[in-house]
Amino acid sequence: MAAPCTMRAGRPLLQLLNSFARTGGCNAKVRSFAVSCVCRATLNAQRKTESLGSPWKLMGAVCLRRLPVITQDRTPIEECFGEMLHMMESEKSLLSDHELKLLEDAERMRRRQANEYDSDDEEDDGDREIVLTQDLEDAWEQRLKAFQLAPRVRDDVHKDLTRMERCLADSLFLLVEQKVGNETVWLLPQSQWQPGESLRQTAERALASIPVDGVTVTLLGNAPCGVYKYKLPRAVQTESCVGVKVFFFKAVLSGNSPAPIPTAPFLWLRKSELQDYLKPEYLKKVNTFILDV
Repeated sequence: MAAPCTMRAGRPLLQLLNSFARTGGCNAKVRSFAVSCVCRATLNAQRKTESLGSPWKLMGAVCLRRLPVITQDRTPIEECFGEMLHMMESEKSLLSDHELKLLEDAERMRRRQANEYDSDDEEDDGDREIVLTQDLEDAWEQRLKAFQLAPRVRDDVHKDLTRMERCLADSLFLLVEQKVGNETVWLLPQSQWQPGESLRQTAERALASIPVDGVTVTLLGNAPCGVYKYKLPRAVQTESCVGVKVFFFKAVLSGNSPAPIPTAPFLWLRKSELQDYLKPEYLKKVNTFILDV
């Protein structure tokens, strides 16, 4: 008799009451009362757990990136390699129609200067063709000298960290100034999660809070690319909030550049410049999903 009692003692309370009901150990009223008590206790425990919620405050942040507009400066090795490829291509290439025409003009001029020159062998418009070919090259040369390349670095905006037009050969990342507690810090654009919305919707709401016009922002994916977790100081911790979890999403910028906003607390920084504004632990998490390419 010891073995069945041991087996029944290890079962959940609800199953034990049901087994008594099947064996006829309790009448209908006792069974109903026992089952209702167990169900009521389970629901109360579940409601208490739901009311407590998570002790972490959730945030959705966006790593907004402006891609390079122009190519980067070539290194000395790339310069030497490019010159070698150009030389190899020139040696193996065929002459163009214009180059063949120049050779024909040069041969015609040589025959005219020779003693055996016979004007009957030449075409009537020979002089006009030679002049036109040479004039065409002269016109090209003048246009090349008059052409001025646009500067790769704009001195008027290079040092202005609020301008999106700076550092066109590099990627730029947007930082905003936000107040966390009693401290004002530089962070990626972020917003607090609201019940009923996804983390992506929270990230989109964080982007909507940035007052810039004339640009198109594309979020890359529905899943976060990184997370940063930190605890609040003990003086401000509560039972419902002991810390913050920040979920990062990637986004790229496209479209026209907006007009500069000199009073807005925004910064467009290269990856190497983020260390001057972000806290070390925060920067360590950001560097895990930012590639300097």
